Amino acid sequence: MDITTQHLSYVLRLADTALVLGQRNAEWCGHGPILEEDIALANMSLDLIGQARLLYSHAATLEQQLTGATRTEDDYAYFRAEREFANYTLAELPHYGPLAGTAHADNDYAVTIVRNFFYSTLMAHLWTALATSTDEHLAAIAAKSIKETRYHVHHAREWLIRFGDGTDESHRRAQAALDYLMPYTREFFSTDAVEEAVSAAGIGPQTATLEAAWLADVRAALEEATLALPEPVKHITTGKHGEHSEHMGYLLAELQSIARQHPGATW
Repeated sequence: MDITTQHLSYVLRLADTALVLGQRNAEWCGHGPILEEDIALANMSLDLIGQARLLYSHAATLEQQLTGATRTEDDYAYFRAEREFANYTLAELPHYGPLAGTAHADNDYAVTIVRNFFYSTLMAHLWTALATSTDEHLAAIAAKSIKETRYHVHHAREWLIRFGDGTDESHRRAQAALDYLMPYTREFFSTDAVEEAVSAAGIGPQTATLEAAWLADVRAALEEATLALPEPVKHITTGKHGEHSEHMGYLLAELQSIARQHPGATW
């Protein structure tokens, strides 16, 4: 496969995960546990969606070079089908934890915090690596995004420690969220042809090379939070290959509904 095709796929993976997690976190807008967190999650959602916009614009340039087609950010976000999205499965999961899909449950802020901690800690390492990419445009996006991501790490880590080293109930919820979400992080570090190609071209690292540093950060935070690292599992989710959980379709239906009802509209 042509390196430009692999390059495009890689950029879209980054963009899709940022968009989908931004959409998920935005669900707390108006529903945060306290006003300060309502505002914080809304701002971090805007950061993620802003990163997605930059990456989609870059993807459009790559796709035009590859096929001659002209596409926009909106085309990627609103007019692709579920299997065309290549985000990590972790990003699309609802906020209500292990009961999702089997029973009604209220959103659980511990699930939100643990997910944001896992993802932002990964991206702190990945954006740092991408800042030296041979793709100068991607390197510039990384240099901007790392500043936002460091705040996201700080926010999630501080709340993780509060939950873990807080009350019996907050500790229980934080541990349950860890046990639920940790298996989905294996997808971060599974190498495939796309990562091998972009790594060989100096565009981006194989994420597996970041696993040890990511895990060290996770262990340090969990030790401070008096939480236990869950046992590893063998199964690897496949969101970045377009094979999603049952939750993805519902998320996209909400995300894309207005644009699909009024194609071509601008505002």
